[in-house]
Amino acid sequence: MNLRRALLLILWLPALGSGSASFAAEAAVSMDQAVKMVQSRFHARVVKAEAHKDNGRTVYVLRLLSDSGKVWTVHVDAASGSVQ
Repeated sequence: MNLRRALLLILWLPALGSGSASFAAEAAVSMDQAVKMVQSRFHARVVKAEAHKDNGRTVYVLRLLSDSGKVWTVHVDAASGSVQ
């Protein structure tokens, strides 16, 4: 559990310096909430998390890793929390 938090912190620190705070200001769903939601839904660990702008909307791009080694990416709309 602590390793996962440390990994997420390491991944988020560079984003904090690049102005990603503006992404969070308009989001109804925070990055932390999106990570927790996706991990629970897919029973996998988020190993990379980024915020992107897509047509003026904030989208969280989350890379997941399952216990069996499967890796995939999901997108979470920051305004609605919908997973794509």
